[in-house]
Amino acid sequence: DVQLVESGGGSVQSGGSLRLSCEASGDTYKRYCLGWFRQAPGKKREGVAAISSGGSTSYADSVKGRFTISKDNAANTLYLQMNSLQLEDTAMYYCAADVYGVCNANRLAWRYWGQGTQVTVS
Repeated sequence: DVQLVESGGGSVQSGGSLRLSCEASGDTYKRYCLGWFRQAPGKKREGVAAISSGGSTSYADSVKGRFTISKDNAANTLYLQMNSLQLEDTAMYYCAADVYGVCNANRLAWRYWGQGTQVTVS
């Protein structure tokens, strides 16, 4: 099993930046598809970004050019650099992992996910 713990959320003004981190324990990140999804109150879950075991990245159209997903396999840590944040980016952000299935930003079903970290843009 994999345990995921997100950090780095907070409140930021529109146009600002935040960097989310997600530390994993229990297994190595190397062989997993990793991703971020978000959910705002009253809204559907939305896939944000994903990175494959080989390092290929995928982004939702809504964040393309503003967000960057990356990982440090040695540190078992996943990152999401978020720039030019907009009001509509306000949500709880979750990191997720799975060994199986298609690895892209549209993915909503994951085997493992964390408790989430809140991002609020005002």
